[in-house]
Amino acid sequence: MGIKLTNYLQQSLGASYNSIMYCMRSPLARRQFLKLATRLPPLPHRSVAASPRWKSDKHSPEAEATPAEASALIYPAPATTQHDNLASFASYAERTGLDATSTVYVGTHYEYTVAASLARYGITLRRVGGARDRGTDLLGTWTLPDATGGSSSALRVLVQCKAGAGQRVGPQHMRELEGARAGAPPGWRGDDVLAVLACERAATKGVREALGRSRWPMAYVFCEGGGGGGGGGAVRQMLWNNKAEESGLAGLGVGTRHVGEGENEDTELVLTRKGRALPFVGG
Repeated sequence: MGIKLTNYLQQSLGASYNSIMYCMRSPLARRQFLKLATRLPPLPHRSVAASPRWKSDKHSPEAEATPAEASALIYPAPATTQHDNLASFASYAERTGLDATSTVYVGTHYEYTVAASLARYGITLRRVGGARDRGTDLLGTWTLPDATGGSSSALRVLVQCKAGAGQRVGPQHMRELEGARAGAPPGWRGDDVLAVLACERAATKGVREALGRSRWPMAYVFCEGGGGGGGGGAVRQMLWNNKAEESGLAGLGVGTRHVGEGENEDTELVLTRKGRALPFVGG
């Protein structure tokens, strides 16, 4: 029997193919059957869309987004259309007379500050926080840089922000972040999504231990507030656990370098790979 005809019959008959072939041991019966089969109309053409490639095949296709797929992620509708970055929020606050000491102002301002500050490290974020954010303030992707300044894969990221330098952050907030993963939008679910806790103070010993114990890819960022042109917004600390390394951060390190001179001298956090500082996105 020809290969093409065999393939045709297997597609047409499915699981019944082997049973029919077994029953027709008589050469005459088989010849009659094949004669009739060659008169069957061709199978309709079925167009199958190419399946996206995912880093993990143990879960749904939401497990990992490649750079091309990251652009196709569907973001939830923003909580408001009145502002979408620090500059537009500052204009909105001035126009509406929003109290700069209010919880809404402080929280929203810090969320935009974190988004603007992390953009330098290749993390592109959108603010989605609101009354029904389920613990997620920012969503986006981290296009991981290589040693030459190019980019490799894109890791999906969700961020929870804790504004206020006086706010104490403990292990319970890492557990709260794990809960935010479960309530994340469809495009940000899966074992390979990096959940980040951004705060205005360095991680305590308890936070570092909770970060290390987590079975999910998790990270902690100490980002100063006041990123609205007042010299704030500097990223002072960036930590992640082993699961985050397994999900795409392997080989990536963190270092510091001196910038400025005299009274303006300061240090800034940089990402490293193979001991070399990686350039900031946008210079």
